[in-house]
Amino acid sequence: GSTDRRSFLSALRRELPEALKPLRASSIPAVDLAQAAIGPGMAIFSRYAKVTEPDGTPMRVRAALSMINEVLGEVLSEQEGDFDTDTRWCIKWFEQHQWEQAPFGEAELLANALNTSLSGLEDAGVVKARASKTELLKPEALRASYDAETDHRISVWTIAMHLLGVLEGKGAGSGIDAAGELLARARTRIDNDAVKELAYLLYSICERKGWSESGRWFNNLVSSWPDLQMAARAAEKQRGATASQSELSFGSGDEDEDQLF
Repeated sequence: GSTDRRSFLSALRRELPEALKPLRASSIPAVDLAQAAIGPGMAIFSRYAKVTEPDGTPMRVRAALSMINEVLGEVLSEQEGDFDTDTRWCIKWFEQHQWEQAPFGEAELLANALNTSLSGLEDAGVVKARASKTELLKPEALRASYDAETDHRISVWTIAMHLLGVLEGKGAGSGIDAAGELLARARTRIDNDAVKELAYLLYSICERKGWSESGRWFNNLVSSWPDLQMAARAAEKQRGATASQSELSFGSGDEDEDQLF
């Protein structure tokens, strides 16, 4: 049968989130997610003989695609509530200002609204707040000596930005293996999947705003995710082997000491 615009939108909001889960779980590149969402979205549209607009005219395919993209944005944005408060502040600030400076007072109001603090964000090393201005630090501007295991204010945003800094960096201490080592140290303290979901969300924001360079970074993080997971497992295995060897060496020393006496 036929349906109207409101019912079609309700069906999209009800069914599209579940249809997107396997796509994101497979680490489909962020740049391809909108295209991939068309399939399940149009399957809902094609279920009906006709979808009518408020004035009674048949909905065009272009309008249906626009609604699918709109609901995709909603699905990604809904996950903001699952992130820690520092990450939520960074998402909101990024969406408004990207990496540009903006008034300190505006940043402080947003921090109060999200139950976090600018001083805490600055202490975490992701924000610079000086001379009445506030800005998010780009991945390459983050401190190179970062250790996720000792970070006293760890957040999903912090790990995502440091991963980008290592992936996009040059020379020693950069690349997939180095990023995998960082992820291995972080994965006991944060949800790995949350980092990937943040990258999807930030790419969606960049695409909507026309921020191509930042969008490329976040798409690269998603696209590299399977390799990052493999590198993280290799790093964990190596650390486990090193720890076992250290224990064996320590035990051998004890035995030698016992023999001396």
